[in-house]
Amino acid sequence: MKKSEEIIKTGENYFLNTYNRYPVVLDHGEGVYLYDIEGKRYLDFFAGIAVYALGHGNREFNEALKGQIDRLLHTSNLFYNEPASKAAEVFCRASGMDRVFFTNSGTEAIEGAIKTARKYAYLKDGGTDHEIISMEHSFHGRSMGALSVTGNPHYREAFGPDIGNIRFASFNDLDSVRKLVNDKTCAIIMETVQGEGGVYPADPDFLKEVRKLCDERDILLILDEIQCGMGRTGSLFAWQSYGVKPDVMTSAKALGCGVPVGAFAMTAKVADHSLVPGDHGSTYGGNPFAATAVLAVFEQYEKLGIVDHVREVAPLLEQALDELKASHACIVDRRGKGLLQALELDRPVAGVIADAREEGLLLISAGANTLRFVPPLTIGREDIQEMKKRLDKVLGKS
Repeated sequence: MKKSEEIIKTGENYFLNTYNRYPVVLDHGEGVYLYDIEGKRYLDFFAGIAVYALGHGNREFNEALKGQIDRLLHTSNLFYNEPASKAAEVFCRASGMDRVFFTNSGTEAIEGAIKTARKYAYLKDGGTDHEIISMEHSFHGRSMGALSVTGNPHYREAFGPDIGNIRFASFNDLDSVRKLVNDKTCAIIMETVQGEGGVYPADPDFLKEVRKLCDERDILLILDEIQCGMGRTGSLFAWQSYGVKPDVMTSAKALGCGVPVGAFAMTAKVADHSLVPGDHGSTYGGNPFAATAVLAVFEQYEKLGIVDHVREVAPLLEQALDELKASHACIVDRRGKGLLQALELDRPVAGVIADAREEGLLLISAGANTLRFVPPLTIGREDIQEMKKRLDKVLGKS
């Protein structure tokens, strides 16, 4: 029996069965490539689900983490630590927000954003029956609060009742949002670019009109930038390219480039009229190690010119995917923004993903019929052409 088979068997014996894992045991990575335990090389257009923005094995990032391990890992938030204070400053300056709370994941960031919105509304009128409008086909996480605002009934149906008072509008349909707004609406939450739901960018006019509606009614606009943020769409945060600033935003994934860290941030107005000591907390959130990762990520983004690089190579990825669409009748649509792209097929994509894996190409789905492309943000022209070559071969078989 191969070593990989032994590892997979052990995992299947002891893991809780909540993932349909691919039959691959990954061992190490270098740049935009991953290697399994038997030495097979894979071109990574998956990036740990849009996490590993800097590519695998960035030496300066790794050295920063190693240095912090030998210095201090944890103190709790009853004390200050230098990396966390610096990371908060860097994050707020980069995002244009005023206050930030560091979490351990994107789901936790969504939980904090929900609590912020409800506390903001509670302080206005003392009520506890406020409503949140989310979007159909959205994905915000799997804890109870985040699941409650996730617009896919399949994910929610076995776990009810949810937190309550959640309404779902149609993404990019302003009239559907207007119909749900009432005096109890405290927040509207959406992904700036829907990811899991099929990779659908917000329409600029839709986002601007929702912002206007929120301003008129003193409703908080929460933008989920967990997947589409941190440079992936060609601006540091996707909303910045729309010219629409949220009241609250969430971040994670590439924020730590593999280290578990998330954040929810807000304007000074919201911060001054929402959470206070005792309302929220996290034992591990903002620990020195995670904060060091955040700082190292921002340093590498600046040094490597990541956002500018995304703007340069994203059109090449779009072109490659458009050429594949023109060559294969099974592809019905190409959509996306920056290096968050999708090909929708006229059939389920599970078999395509498996065949691509055999060809040394790692892809992920975004719904049953959609291939999602979220490579490391360091991807180059040659890597895009290699992806196209391998996927063209796979699609030619189907």
